[in-house]
Amino acid sequence: MKRVLDYLWPAVGVVAVIGALWMLAREFRGESVRADVVEALRAIPPHRYLAALVSTLVAYAALAWYDRIALLHLGVKHISWAFVSLTSFTTYALSHNIGASVFSGAMVRYRAYSSKGLSAAQVAVLVALCSFTFLLGTILLGGLVMLLEPEQLHRLHDMLPRMLTDERAANTLGFLCLAFVVLYVVGSIRKFSPLQIGSFRVEYPSPEITLRQLIAAPMELLGAAGIIYFALPTQGNPGFFAVLAVFLASFSAGLVSNAPGGLGVFELVFIKAMPALAKSKVLAALLIFRLFYLLIPLAIAIVVVLLFERGRLVETLHHRSDGEADV
Repeated sequence: MKRVLDYLWPAVGVVAVIGALWMLAREFRGESVRADVVEALRAIPPHRYLAALVSTLVAYAALAWYDRIALLHLGVKHISWAFVSLTSFTTYALSHNIGASVFSGAMVRYRAYSSKGLSAAQVAVLVALCSFTFLLGTILLGGLVMLLEPEQLHRLHDMLPRMLTDERAANTLGFLCLAFVVLYVVGSIRKFSPLQIGSFRVEYPSPEITLRQLIAAPMELLGAAGIIYFALPTQGNPGFFAVLAVFLASFSAGLVSNAPGGLGVFELVFIKAMPALAKSKVLAALLIFRLFYLLIPLAIAIVVVLLFERGRLVETLHHRSDGEADV
């Protein structure tokens, strides 16, 4: 069964990409996409490009904090911020581009943190807590959006059942999301018993760790959404809250689809949810997002991985030669 799933899950991602790109092509049928997008990119003022870049740095700083929070939960304090930041950056730069099946970046983290003395079990806890921190932030911000501005879900009325885009339903779902967050916080403060799911055991972190999670996770998502917000034109811009709501829906759809980097799926949902803006301008903003948040970090991450693995190989060969010399 596991072997079937190993092939089925990537196949789902490929189908999602093909289907989304086909639907995108239909959206832009009859339009001079290339010329319009280039014009939209040129129309973005330099200061908004700079703001988008700063938003990217904020997002990746928060992602590095995810790892630091998990290490504090494990009681690990001997690893430098620089190493943690580089490991986190590399992990997310690779996993964001490859797809949800490696969202946690377990292998990258294991290779890095095992060199600092962490066991496989410790890395597994770190991976789980980082993934949950992201989920917690998504639930928290999603709940706030649905509770404070439920009308934003109307943007998704063509993609979701009508009952889910109704304001009353949005309020109810938002309340449930925030109730989940409150329950998690209470469990942390009151030290609830660990949740046992089969052989998997989930323990509530300390209140100090929980507080850090509640700051870091929204910070990452706000930074990522900020890239698109600043890349969109000021005229007709629906505002940051609307961009955030659509970003949460689009990014979640991309992760669920397992499409590498949410390719096609992310763009389709975003463009469909922004009917008041020219499609070429929305697409230009999404290209900036992909460049700043995905492609440039991916290029840097590949170099980092190659240098790290080269260093490990040199170290291994050095130890081997020393051992042979002793013999």
